[in-house]
Amino acid sequence: MIDRHPWLDALAHAVLIIGVLVVAFPVYVAVIASTHGPNDFMSGLVPLLPGGEMVANYRSMLTDGLSSSGAPPLGGMLLNSLVMALAIAFGKIVISILSAYAIVYFRFPFRAVAFWMIFITLMLPVEVRIVPTFKVVADLGLLDSYAGLTIPLIASATATFLFRQFFLTVPDELMEAARIDGAGPLKFFRDILLPLSRTNIAALFVILFIYGWNQYLWPLMVTTTSSHYTIVMGIKRMSDVADALPQWNVVMTTVVLAMLPPVIVVVGMQRLFVKGLIETEK
Repeated sequence: MIDRHPWLDALAHAVLIIGVLVVAFPVYVAVIASTHGPNDFMSGLVPLLPGGEMVANYRSMLTDGLSSSGAPPLGGMLLNSLVMALAIAFGKIVISILSAYAIVYFRFPFRAVAFWMIFITLMLPVEVRIVPTFKVVADLGLLDSYAGLTIPLIASATATFLFRQFFLTVPDELMEAARIDGAGPLKFFRDILLPLSRTNIAALFVILFIYGWNQYLWPLMVTTTSSHYTIVMGIKRMSDVADALPQWNVVMTTVVLAMLPPVIVVVGMQRLFVKGLIETEK
């Protein structure tokens, strides 16, 4: 048994507080900067106290955008990012769980080879295969479309591996009992495996939603019109302006709005997310 000492507790709390401050301070700066006008940054210093332009900044960016950098209103970009993130998250989960189910519960030739062929794609991230993937998307006429934004990013070796590892821990007696009761493969999958996988699905959904939301390189490649810009692309366009200083107040407004959906997803699914990561026995 480990003895507890007051000074160790104080040290642990001090480390936690410092860690929280280090993580939270940039977010605080972004929120405060989004409440100021453009002239408040002329001195080169970022204000640390709230300003009085918060409502005007958020209203103008949601409805008008920033014409000087070619950024459309944030409402459309937020919608594009939301569609992309949800499509990638749900698509990856559906394809991965079905792939893992087939690999674990069906006996077919070269199933181990099929799994390892899926698994070794971890060595081929989007950045490595982006040129041939772009060529295929362009030839299929999917540029400037939600299909072009999402379909090439849907396959996931990581999620397939995680579902496979979980299915291997499910007792064979469950499958035998379901077979005796007359349940076919689809009924066994729907009524037994899916409910057991609920926490795993929730944890993967949070991770994959954030992955899809934060995508920058691929949307930059396949979108040529502002109607399909994502919010991450909008931040980059606003911070890169020619022959002028960035309007940091609206840039930070965009940053704050871009942070909200992932934060809402993480906070709303926190319990299932943590449970899905740490739970090993069902």
